Amino acid sequence: MRFYLKNVLLICFLLSSFFAQATHIRAGEIIIEQLEDCGLTIRATVVTYAKASMNAADEDSVTVEWGDGSMSFAARINGPGNKGELIGNDIRLNKYEVYHTYAARSTYKISTTDLNRNDGIVNIPNSVFIPMYIWTTYTFLNPQFQGCNSTPVMLQPPIDFGCVGKKFTHNPNAYDPDGDSLAYVLTTPLYGENVPVLGYVYPNQINPGPNNTLSLDSETGEFVWNTPQQAGEYNIAILVIEYRNGVAIDTTMRDMQILIETCDNEPPTVQTNNDTCVVAGTLLNFGVVATDVDLPIQQLQLLALGGPLLLEVSPATFTAPIDYADQPVQGQFEWQTTCEHISDQYYSVIFKAKDDYFGNSGLSALKQIRIKIVGPPPLDVTAIPDDNDQIVLSWVSPYACEAAEEDYFRTFTVWRKEGSNQFPLDTCAPGLAGKGYTKISPDTKEMDAGRYTFIDGNIQKGRTYCYRVLAEFAKISAGGHPYNIVESLPSNEACVQLGRDIPLLTKVSVTNTDNTNGSIQIEWTKPLSADLDTLQNPGDYTYEVLQETGMVAAPNTAIYTTTSPSFAQANDTTYHQNNLNTIANPFSYRIAFYVKGASTPLGYASPAASIFLSAAPSDKKVNLSWQEMVPWDNFSYTIYRENLTTGIFDSIGTTTDLSYSDEGLENNQEYCYFIRSFGSYGVTDIYSPLINDSQEACATPKDDVPPCHPMLTVNNVCLDNNIIDLAGNFYNLLSWTHPASICGDMDVAGFNIYYTPTQGGDLTIIETITDTSYSHYPDLGIAGCYAVTAFDIIGNESSIDSITCVDNCPIYELPNAFTPNGDGQNDVFIPYPYHFIAEIDMQIYNQWGNLVFTTKEPDINWDGTTSNGVELPTGTYFYTCTVVENRVSGLVKQGDVLKGFIELVR
Repeated sequence: MRFYLKNVLLICFLLSSFFAQATHIRAGEIIIEQLEDCGLTIRATVVTYAKASMNAADEDSVTVEWGDGSMSFAARINGPGNKGELIGNDIRLNKYEVYHTYAARSTYKISTTDLNRNDGIVNIPNSVFIPMYIWTTYTFLNPQFQGCNSTPVMLQPPIDFGCVGKKFTHNPNAYDPDGDSLAYVLTTPLYGENVPVLGYVYPNQINPGPNNTLSLDSETGEFVWNTPQQAGEYNIAILVIEYRNGVAIDTTMRDMQILIETCDNEPPTVQTNNDTCVVAGTLLNFGVVATDVDLPIQQLQLLALGGPLLLEVSPATFTAPIDYADQPVQGQFEWQTTCEHISDQYYSVIFKAKDDYFGNSGLSALKQIRIKIVGPPPLDVTAIPDDNDQIVLSWVSPYACEAAEEDYFRTFTVWRKEGSNQFPLDTCAPGLAGKGYTKISPDTKEMDAGRYTFIDGNIQKGRTYCYRVLAEFAKISAGGHPYNIVESLPSNEACVQLGRDIPLLTKVSVTNTDNTNGSIQIEWTKPLSADLDTLQNPGDYTYEVLQETGMVAAPNTAIYTTTSPSFAQANDTTYHQNNLNTIANPFSYRIAFYVKGASTPLGYASPAASIFLSAAPSDKKVNLSWQEMVPWDNFSYTIYRENLTTGIFDSIGTTTDLSYSDEGLENNQEYCYFIRSFGSYGVTDIYSPLINDSQEACATPKDDVPPCHPMLTVNNVCLDNNIIDLAGNFYNLLSWTHPASICGDMDVAGFNIYYTPTQGGDLTIIETITDTSYSHYPDLGIAGCYAVTAFDIIGNESSIDSITCVDNCPIYELPNAFTPNGDGQNDVFIPYPYHFIAEIDMQIYNQWGNLVFTTKEPDINWDGTTSNGVELPTGTYFYTCTVVENRVSGLVKQGDVLKGFIELVR
């Protein structure tokens, strides 16, 4: 294998001189809009930001590939004479537009490639040679059921400025007019379809360290680089994923540029309201103030961008000075919200303050306000039992938002729960998800006596039923089907108990934890005398306690019976069961109630089970979780832990969840816990709270948590000409960020380096070291894939979250003359230069077309004789040569066969 560095540098210089005439692209994205008829025609808008000074590379059109095998030219549509818009700082904004009609509904990947990126991008090696590939996947939905679809629009431009050592923030501020939900993901820029930019590193890997970190909030889209360490231009890529009804339908890739300057300048500060959730009809009106601490005092510009400012119905307004102004710069945001604005997604408004440090631009500060508009609750819900063993619900008509435009208000839904849940109303959490209610009517707008009404006939005596009502909003498809359904705030809770002529369980509490001698206390209330007709159902009265191991909905094994001759004496409401394995199992109970002469129960109390606690140890903590099955509502849980000194169980926390994490513990020390629940039936004649204990559960924390994953970068001569050792050998230089810099994890004993020579191959460990860099000399070229994991002193190893692959950069060039005359100079025909070539198939012919020499060896070493050793005369010879390269994907044949002539001179 030979490599001549001087020649490669010359080639790179010549190529860079050529590409410098065509390099200009900084950032871009593709926006797709479906036409109003929801048909198969779309409008694609390609938005790019270019280096304005590169006039020779300016493009009045771009090529759009539609993902169906066709492509089109998109013409530029913006700026004077459709020549783009100059926006300062050597930036030209270009918008290209084109229409396309597809043959069928499907998901298509729409893309464009722009040659080439601007020169000098710090985190893209040799960016002058690297194209920008941007794409958007678009899905044609069924308009009869799912409605129309357009991709989100990014309202914040993808070019932004920052200073070395200062926190940089950016937000794409994506807005989807369809009301779909959005998520944001940081990704690697591309130079071709599914082809990442080779050698790309995230900006924080330039001069990495604990003060150089990146984050992207997947929900809000806020990107934070805290803090840049080196001036220059950087590119990142962000995916904006659009979801409808929980299914991803579109993805838009934004390739953006960050310009970091060396400047003694602080970004401005924006002060305004925080995120808020309001009921539709509320007037939002608040001020925004921008200031800056720099001296001399700078002027500021204050802008607002966001979905509320783009609405057709009652859009928001923002009033502020149009241009740069003296500090403090004040603005006023006002939005009269309406029922048409109700959405399960937050509206985003970004207030951007920009100083004039660079003249017509400078450092920016963003303040994002997220606003959720929720539907008002249905009012005055009542629940009344009638004479037919039914419960009649009713609520106020008209509903506050039932006249919303485009039939946005759809219907009411009725929800029911056994027992009460008096949760506090949260304006930011409409609906009833996770509150224990079951939807019993998905669609009702029945009226009676001027009120909305619903009758529930699927009920049982003695049970407590609680009801709430939601209003439901939705967009309507062409076929009349709802999509992007939104629920209102829940109504008040209305509870009722229908004829309690059976007992109710009130306690199933563990009183002793043991594998053989465990015990549980069971308690119940007697039927209400007003509801039990004792003339029709005379005594004797019998309670039968039924039990099963586990959480069983209908326990059926009798374990205790008590009988009283009269209803007044039927007060035995407690039973203590012993000799249970309460360590391993919960136990379920119900009460059967018999009257005189009956062989079958008059009724059963709803079942209840003992709370069952599980304790899972981890590094310096114990994760607690518990199961329950009760007919009442447990609204709070207190966690008790045994005091290691006194042996008494102390309260350590309270939660409303079914889990709790006890942290800050000592490893290898056993800790024991139990849970105490507090609940209620929500009716006045049953005492509250109902208190029950779980069994005790113990666990011993241990270090089973691996360090967080190192961030790996692989560099080599294909990306940096300096990565070659003194002997001229190639190697891959691996470097990675220590977990202490990523997540503050100091518990690292070393690193395992994994390698496979081909993409998709099995990774094997090639080295275990304690340093954060490693030089690897692969056997064949420098192509390969790597992963680095960290492990602690216990042996816990981080997962292989990502694999980094690098490729060879093959070169194979042939001279056109040699002199096999035995003088020791240029006596054999060899390639000059070459590297990363696996084999060749070379055939050399004389001027009459006769084959005189053939070889598969990349070195060739032709000495001017035939394959049989016969010396050939001076003359011109011709060759064809097929070259097979060593690549990370395996052996790859070069696309073009090399052809040429050789002058043999003796």
